[in-house]
Amino acid sequence: TAYLTRRIEIPLIVDADTGFGDVMNVERTVIELEAAGAAAIQLEDQELPKRCGHLSGKTLVSIDEMAAKIAAAANARKDKSLIIIARTDARGVDGFDAAVARAERYIEAGADWIFPEALASADEFRKFSEIITMPLMANMTEFGKSPLLSFEELEDLGYAAVLYPVTLLRVAMKAAEAVLQHLAVDGTQREVLDLMQTRQELYDLIEYEDFEERDRSYFGGETDE
Repeated sequence: TAYLTRRIEIPLIVDADTGFGDVMNVERTVIELEAAGAAAIQLEDQELPKRCGHLSGKTLVSIDEMAAKIAAAANARKDKSLIIIARTDARGVDGFDAAVARAERYIEAGADWIFPEALASADEFRKFSEIITMPLMANMTEFGKSPLLSFEELEDLGYAAVLYPVTLLRVAMKAAEAVLQHLAVDGTQREVLDLMQTRQELYDLIEYEDFEERDRSYFGGETDE
C-alpha cells in the first residue's frame, strides 16, 4: 500500500478482506493502512477461509460480528475522511433481503459505503440502491453472477464506484497463453512483436531515462561509455 501511494496521485482503495482476524485485528489493519496512505478500506462479512464472492459455498460471520468490525474500523481511523467500505456477500448465501438488512446494520455501525457483492440482475442493482441510499460500489467481474453493466448504466442505477478486479489479469494471461502457443509452434516470437510493449514504451512507463539522468548527475554527467 505504501509503495503504491508513493507512486500514484489518485486515491487508493485497499481491499482488507475480512480484516485479518477479530475486531482488534481490524483496528490494527486500519491503523496500518491509514498510515500507508489508503483513502478507503474495504472489509467483508465472510468467514475465513473466504471464497470468491461469485462462487458457491461461502459462509458469513454473524451480522453482529461484522457490525463490530465496522465499528472498530471506523473508530480506529484518525482521519474521518478515510472511507470504510462494508462489503456483504449475503446475496449469494441468504438472499437479496438479507443483503439489504446487513447493509442497513453496517451503516448504523459506521460504514461510509456499501458494496453488495454478486447481485444477480440490473433490477437487483436498482432495487438495492433505492433502499440503501449511501454511496454504493459494484463489482463487474467477468464470468460471475452479476450482469456486465457499463459506467453509464451503473451510474443510472445509483452506483458511485465500480470494480474490475481480475479484468487486466485475465487479458494478460490470455495474451501470455497465445504467445507461448505461438512459440511452441513457430519457435520464434518474430510474428507477435506487435502484441508486445516495446522497450521504449517500458522505459517511458517506469521513467527509466529519468533514473539514468539522475544517476549520471551525481558524477558530473559522466557515463560508463
